[in-house]
Amino acid sequence: MAKKTLRVVARIVAKPEKVEDLKATLSGLIVPTRKEKGCISYELLQNKADPADFTFVEEWDDDACLDAHLETEHLRQALARFPELTAVAPDIRRYRLIA
Repeated sequence: MAKKTLRVVARIVAKPEKVEDLKATLSGLIVPTRKEKGCISYELLQNKADPADFTFVEEWDDDACLDAHLETEHLRQALARFPELTAVAPDIRRYRLIA
């Protein structure tokens, strides 16, 4: 039986004039996050039709690993910049694999 992991889809939308700043901030999360305990995959996508629309697609060992990620200094620093960079609050959803 396959191990049941946690999947996360996190959508972040930049203010039109802050697309490149948000892209740099989000890109800065990739290397340290991939080194975290329980991180299986952590990918950043940018919408081809709307460059202000970014999405992280993540896989974690479990909720506890994701919760620990949410407390890391690198994520806290990025989140502190969100009010100046984002158009709306991030939409972060946790999923489990059905099939």
